[in-house]
Amino acid sequence: MTLHFGPPSPGRQIPTLVTERLILRDWRAEDITPYSRMTQEPEMSRYTGGGPMDEEAVWRHAAFQLGHWALRGFGMWVVRDRFTGEFIGRAGLYEELGWPGVEVAWTVRRDRWGQGLAPEAGTAAVEFAFLHVGVDRVVSICHPDNARSRRVMEKVGLALDGAWSLHGRPSVVYAITREAWAARSV
Repeated sequence: MTLHFGPPSPGRQIPTLVTERLILRDWRAEDITPYSRMTQEPEMSRYTGGGPMDEEAVWRHAAFQLGHWALRGFGMWVVRDRFTGEFIGRAGLYEELGWPGVEVAWTVRRDRWGQGLAPEAGTAAVEFAFLHVGVDRVVSICHPDNARSRRVMEKVGLALDGAWSLHGRPSVVYAITREAWAARSV
């Protein structure tokens, strides 16, 4: 996959990634309402232990995501359809204190599942991690029963790496090394 970088938003140092069908860009106030609507779908939080978020909670979440960029130099992007501008979800990189590594993660609106958008966004984020963040390994974490997420992880190139406990909940960790990623990219 070849990423095309757009300019950062005015006053921000968050790059924009452009893939075949997606734009991954910084969080903006206009993303609060559609992200809040997305979280209202019960299936969206089935395995995360979270739940629906109202606009106030989404506002705090967006501020948290922007803060992650400031603290770590990487983070989550808002994902929009490249051609229509439609809000699709979020994807990117995350590393909480005590995490087993830099994590690639995604959340795509329920009505857009099955279209290959999560693997496309996840692949762009992994490429960004290896080329611009400089990590040697990227992980992804999910509940062991989350078969959909596990399939996306495999499509992105990650392989099962072991079990873990995420905030007291059983989880599995998938991982890809720089070497394995480079071999896939040839």
